[in-house]
Amino acid sequence: VLQNLSQTPVLRELIKEAKMPGTTVKIDSPELSMEPQLIKLDQPGPLTLAMYQFLTEMQETKKGVVTPKELFAQVCKKAIRFKGYQQQDSHELLRYLLDGMRAEE
Repeated sequence: VLQNLSQTPVLRELIKEAKMPGTTVKIDSPELSMEPQLIKLDQPGPLTLAMYQFLTEMQETKKGVVTPKELFAQVCKKAIRFKGYQQQDSHELLRYLLDGMRAEE
């Protein structure tokens, strides 16, 4: 899931913009009949910042192995079910991760 998210250019750019407090983000609608929306973002939350840090490491690192320790810690704070390293479905992680970042908006 995290490797796929790291290869999503729109998500990377949006999180890069969202990490700065007071940023206004323009969201274009896929429907041509709707005008683009401008959304002003407040201070990003810890999950969003951890996601930004992880995506940056995935794109810029030369060391080969990236461990999402801080991102995992922030996910566990939002969804306690991930604590304890038990097996979880990847779609559950994706849902809790994206819902958690959206809740921080």
